[in-house]
Amino acid sequence: MSEFAYKGNKFLLDGQEYTIISGAMHYFRIPREYWRDRLLKLKECGFNTVETYTCWNLHEPQEGVFDFSGMLDLEAYIDIAGELGLNVILRPGPYICAEWEFGGLPAWLLNYKDMDIRCNDEVFISKVERYYKELLRRIVPKLCTNGGNIIMMQIENEYGSYGDDHEYMQRIADIYIENGVDCQLYTSDGANYSMLSGGTLPQYPCVANFGSRPLENFAVLDEFRPNQPKMCGEYWCGWFDHWYDSHHVRDPKEIANLFKDMIDAGASLNFYMFHGGTNFGFMNGANCYEAYEPTITSYDYNALLSEAGDLTPAYYEVRKVIEELKGEKLPPLTVKNSDKAAYGKLKLTQRVSLFDAIKKISAPVHTAAPKFMEDIKQYYGYTLYSTVLTGPLDKKELKFDVCHDRAVVYIDGRFAGYYERSRHTDKIEIGLGKGESMKLDILCENMGRVNYGPNIMDRKGLKGIRFDLQYHFGWDMYPLPLDNLSELEFEMAEGETDVASFFRGYLDIDGEPSDTFIRLDGFHKGVVFVNGFNLGRYYNDAGPQKTLYCPAPMLKTGKNEIIVFESDSVQNETIEFMDTPDLG
Repeated sequence: MSEFAYKGNKFLLDGQEYTIISGAMHYFRIPREYWRDRLLKLKECGFNTVETYTCWNLHEPQEGVFDFSGMLDLEAYIDIAGELGLNVILRPGPYICAEWEFGGLPAWLLNYKDMDIRCNDEVFISKVERYYKELLRRIVPKLCTNGGNIIMMQIENEYGSYGDDHEYMQRIADIYIENGVDCQLYTSDGANYSMLSGGTLPQYPCVANFGSRPLENFAVLDEFRPNQPKMCGEYWCGWFDHWYDSHHVRDPKEIANLFKDMIDAGASLNFYMFHGGTNFGFMNGANCYEAYEPTITSYDYNALLSEAGDLTPAYYEVRKVIEELKGEKLPPLTVKNSDKAAYGKLKLTQRVSLFDAIKKISAPVHTAAPKFMEDIKQYYGYTLYSTVLTGPLDKKELKFDVCHDRAVVYIDGRFAGYYERSRHTDKIEIGLGKGESMKLDILCENMGRVNYGPNIMDRKGLKGIRFDLQYHFGWDMYPLPLDNLSELEFEMAEGETDVASFFRGYLDIDGEPSDTFIRLDGFHKGVVFVNGFNLGRYYNDAGPQKTLYCPAPMLKTGKNEIIVFESDSVQNETIEFMDTPDLG
C-alpha cells in the first residue's frame, strides 16, 4: 500500500518528493502481445509512469454489453506495468478525445436524441454510471491505496475546451468516489484561463496540456492555481495526421530540450505520446471546424517509439537528458526493435463484388426516407443505400441534404462518381425514358466521428436523397460493419474493376512471422483484413499514409488470409509487403 499526494508545489510518494516522468501509451492501440515490450521500452528510457485513457466505445460496444478481453484487458496491462515497476496514471474519460472515434464515446449514445452529452444530463449520467461501475470494479483493487500501482486518475478530459458545467464535473468525481476510488484525482486542460476555469474543480489539482513554451504555460498555471505542483499533463512531442495532410515530424533535440526545460522548472510531465500505435479497424476520429478532416489509420504521432514500436532518435535524446538529470548512466538497453519482413508482392486473385456478396453479409432494412446509420443500429464501417428508379424521369442532378461522410454512387452496378464531405462533389445527373428503370446504389462510409469541438454529435449516413428539389423515397439500407466476412464466396478473377469489391489472396510465411507493412498502390480506398483482423483504412489518393502497419501477432506460420475491401476502383490487384513504412 502506497500513498501518493501533494503538498505545496511537490508531489509526494510515501512522503518523499516525487517527479512524474510519464509516457502515454494506449493499450487499445497496441497488440496485446506487444504490451510488455512497449512498457519495458518506456521503463528503460528512464520513465517511472505510464499513462493511458480507457475507451468506452470498445468496452461497451453494445449498450449493456461489456468487453475487457484481448487488447481490451486493461487489468492485464496495468499488471504488466506494475511488474516492471511502473506507476500508472489512468484517464477514464468518459470522453477522451485522443483522435479516437467519437472521442471514445459509444456511438449508440446518438440514439438518445434528446440527451445532452458531457453535462449534468441525467440520462447521460446514468449511462456513464453503468460503464464506470463495470470499469471501476476492475480498477479499484489496483489503486496505490490498495497496494497497486495506479497513483492518479483524471476527472473527465480537457473539459474546459468543451464546457463549464462544474456540477457535471463533480458528478464524475462523485461516481469515482462512490465506487471506491480514493487515489489522487486531478483535471487537465489547455493552458489558458477560459479552459482552466471551465474544466477544473477547486479541491483537486489541475495540470496543463501544451507542446511548447513551457515557462509561459506554467506561469499561467501557477497564477490560476498557486501552491500546487506544476505538471504538463500532455506534452505534445508530435502531432497526428489527417488524410490530405502532411506527416508531422519534429526535431528530436527540440523535443528533448523542452523536456529538460520542464524538469528544470520543477515540473512533472507526461509525454503525449510516448508510443502512439495504430487506429485499427474503424476507430480513427476526425476534426470538423470549417471542414471535416478525418484522422489517418497510423497514430505514429512522431512519438518516442514509432508506430511499430521502434526506438526513434527522440527516444535516445530524451534518455540522454534523463541520464544528465540523474547524474549517472541508466542501465544498458535490453530492448530492441522488432524484426521486419519484406514478404514481397502478392496478387489477390480471388474476387467478389459487393453487389454479389451483399445478401451473404447483410440483411436490408426497408425505409421510406433514407436514415442515418445510427437509426438502424449500424455504427461503424459502411451502409449501402439501394433503390430502383422507374421512368419517365426528367434529367436531374443527384443531391443530398446530408452526406456523412463519403458516398460512392453506382448506377446499374457501375461506378458513377462520389461525394465526400467538405471535399468533393461529382455532378451526377439521372434521367429515364418511359418504361425504363435503373438500380441506384449508394455506398456510404463513416470515415470517423468527430472527436473534438462543437460538432462532436456527428451522425453518419445519408439524409434527404433527391433529384434537384424532388426527394426520392423507398430505400433498402444494408448495414456493413464488415465484422464477419466468413460467408463471402469468392471466384477467380483478374483485371481492373470499377465496382466495389472484396479481393482475397493468401500469404505463405515460413518460420516465425515478423512485422510488415502493406502497400496497395493499385487500389484507391478501402480497408484491409489479415486473418480476420481489421488493420484499418487506406486512402492512396489522399495520403500522406501509403502503407498499413501489420504487426507480427496478426500473422501466423503458414497460410495467411488477406482480404481487401475496395470501395472505388482497382487498377492492379497486387499488394506488397514491405519492411519499412511510408507515412508520407
